[in-house]
Amino acid sequence: MPIDGIRRACTELSAFIEVDAPGGGHDPSALRVEHMHRFIADQRHRERHGLPSLVMKGLYGKPSTVTSVTRTDVFNGVRKLLRNAMENGAAERLGLDREFIIAMPFAGGEPLRARRPFPDEVARALADEANLAQLTEQYDPDDQGMRDVWETIVLTGRRVNEVLKLRWNCIGRYGGLPMFWHDQTKVGNYDTAIRIPDRLYDLLAERQRKTLDRFVARHGRRPTGTERAQLALFTSKVRNPDGATALSYQWFHRRFREWATELDLGQLVPHQARHTLATSLLRAGASLTHIRRYLGQVSDRMAEHYVHLTSEDLENVLQHVWVTGPGTAQPGELLAGETTPLTREQAQALAIDLSRRSTPSEGGFCTFQPVVDGGACPWNLDCHNCDKFVLSGADLLYWRRKREQWRLLAEGAPDDAIADYLHRYFEPTARAIDGLEKALVGLGLLGDALALDLRKPQDYFHRVWSTAFRAADLADAGDDEQSEYSDTCTTDNDPEQDIA
Repeated sequence: MPIDGIRRACTELSAFIEVDAPGGGHDPSALRVEHMHRFIADQRHRERHGLPSLVMKGLYGKPSTVTSVTRTDVFNGVRKLLRNAMENGAAERLGLDREFIIAMPFAGGEPLRARRPFPDEVARALADEANLAQLTEQYDPDDQGMRDVWETIVLTGRRVNEVLKLRWNCIGRYGGLPMFWHDQTKVGNYDTAIRIPDRLYDLLAERQRKTLDRFVARHGRRPTGTERAQLALFTSKVRNPDGATALSYQWFHRRFREWATELDLGQLVPHQARHTLATSLLRAGASLTHIRRYLGQVSDRMAEHYVHLTSEDLENVLQHVWVTGPGTAQPGELLAGETTPLTREQAQALAIDLSRRSTPSEGGFCTFQPVVDGGACPWNLDCHNCDKFVLSGADLLYWRRKREQWRLLAEGAPDDAIADYLHRYFEPTARAIDGLEKALVGLGLLGDALALDLRKPQDYFHRVWSTAFRAADLADAGDDEQSEYSDTCTTDNDPEQDIA
């Protein structure tokens, strides 16, 4: 990549000064700072208006469009090349003007590309059995594993190259659980494992068998232990006698793009499957920390890049951030959404299912199972002093208002003794609120929690309250009940009962 970036930078600059500089730019001593300024302006103009490059061409010979990424590569490549020439004395020997060299600005790093998850209809099309069969028959007639690669990307959220570079012994069962070993370091360390579905395990096991059969057919023997350790799961057919060379990214991407184009799905890239999985994990209740751990990211901020939320998704996430209530021995202790490595007890707390093991109450959730199952509360609904009561991230504003109310009461107390009593009485609640705020800060959700104000029952019971009935329908239902009641009365032989 560094060589390719400098090559592109040289090509772009050479093509421009050939038409702009005196003598086609072949005399370095004739180049001046204004030539570099015009080159910079030309590149920015092409980027701004989506114009093609002067000389660079794409995969199929079509002129390459200048984008923010290519312009950044060109600027940094030219700057690096010319500054190195100035440092090693080559610029002085050529008579290249110093002002020409230092005029090229530093373009910074490449901008982060904002990828979106697949829309639902696109995701269904990319997982449709008929379309997957077409992917194999039309774009992988030699059965090198195009479909297997794609399904592995979708089900694990791995990067394309992480799947393409898999070794033959990338799967195994440990304690009966199917595990998937891959390289998250990008330097060839196949020492990271994640759990995978049995369906994917069976698919990769079948690919192992096909790869092994091809090795046997080519060499007339089974691979040795050393050869098997170096054997790629998805082997290339080009200059690959020992089977250690895997399929290239270009091989996969070209076929995927042609497949998506034929399905008329628009411009898609395989990496969007990673974003789709991250968003699905978040909607299922996983925290950013767990998503980062699963996807192999080094920071929560990078994990946020893969997460795309709707307002409804955000409410669900915030409700999964639980801390102990003021009635517990340790108010504010985090129960779910842990931002540090989990202990066994914390992992068990995290397994609490919001929909099955809790019920909304004022300012939080009740986790006492008899009450959750519909029974009466044995403590007369004294939730805020109960150790079964937990605070959620969606209730932060409610408790901040409570804290402000108690603060105003303490400030208005007639003497210091009463004020101290009010502060001591509210102290467990204040600790619970502080713990909730710290948990939300650790998850990067504090700002979102402050923007979410759940003050109405409709906010908790959205699905129930959004089921509306027209007044006319309810009136008709009432008439039907009255009619049934009247029919019952008239069949009675007692006239006094009829009058009643």
